[in-house]
Amino acid sequence: MLTLNLVLLLLHLLLPAAEAPLVLRPVAAGFGPALFSVAAVRDERPGRPAVALLLPAAPAAGTATVAQPAELRNGTAAALQQFAAATLPAATTGRYPITLRVLELQVRETPGPNGAANGTIALHLAFEWRNPEGRSIMLTEYRGAARYGRARASRAVVETALSQALLGGLRHFNGWLATAAAHDVRLATAVQPTFRYDTRQTEPDTLFYDPAHPLAWADFTGMPRSKGQYAAAVFPSFGYRTRPRVRQGVVVLDIELQVYVVRTSSWVAEGQRTAYNLNHEQRHFDIVQLVAERFRRKVGPDSLTVADYQSILGWQYLDSFREMNRLQDQYDRETSGGTDADAQNRWNQRIAADLRGFGVIKQGE
Repeated sequence: MLTLNLVLLLLHLLLPAAEAPLVLRPVAAGFGPALFSVAAVRDERPGRPAVALLLPAAPAAGTATVAQPAELRNGTAAALQQFAAATLPAATTGRYPITLRVLELQVRETPGPNGAANGTIALHLAFEWRNPEGRSIMLTEYRGAARYGRARASRAVVETALSQALLGGLRHFNGWLATAAAHDVRLATAVQPTFRYDTRQTEPDTLFYDPAHPLAWADFTGMPRSKGQYAAAVFPSFGYRTRPRVRQGVVVLDIELQVYVVRTSSWVAEGQRTAYNLNHEQRHFDIVQLVAERFRRKVGPDSLTVADYQSILGWQYLDSFREMNRLQDQYDRETSGGTDADAQNRWNQRIAADLRGFGVIKQGE
């Protein structure tokens, strides 16, 4: 028992004594407004060693100078969060609540001339944001370094230098946010789709839907079928193109809808160029326009997320494409390909009413 106690005593004497905790005092930020707040701090340093190894104020005579460990008061995570809260401009509420990840934070001292201490500070921080959709997003990192010299009797220089090094990280991130918020999709909080239709009439083989330019027999340039139950055939479809851009933290998603007919895929049999037959084919075109209008309403701001807006848009498009094919089959089946005049008239009225309801054509048309 005596031997064990003696060993423990010797170990205690040989290990460097811990210095009193360092205090991070708030400093003037020198920038504003603060675009973020530090909601949490995670100390992710491997092994979480002592933040500082400081030379003692007065080493014992005849002994080697050994740096002594010193921690931050209240621990690294709590000390940094308190420092950020006290240092960041208090007049504004941070728009982005950030988790500050401490990857490296160390102060190391070596003996300098005339009994002074020379110190180096190494800092590596990562800034992570949990967006409104609940996803944790790594934004950027900061690496910093600093040097200082001090008289051994005063530790205030250490605390000031460390506070300034940390302020450099906060200032850097605020500047990064100010630039990135305008264009970085990771910082977006919502998606705002905007729609427009392609109504160009300049493509030689493509007719885009435009109420002012309905189908004409001149648009049916394909080779007529020699046999079959149909007097004419048109194959309309629709697609879309997107152009996302970030503006003030919102993904503005410009969506161009294209409802079209390919002229060389459309044909009319000899002797069948009647107004009645042309109306039947026009209604096929109108049905696709109605499907596109319903597609527009499926992909409003409430249905799109920043993380998955493209996949959500694609899924809704495929669903609408299936709806288009189903309606086209139903239309031909119920009108017997246009030969049932009564059924055709009912579909004419139904389609016209829906077009008016969506504002594609005016009331009374």
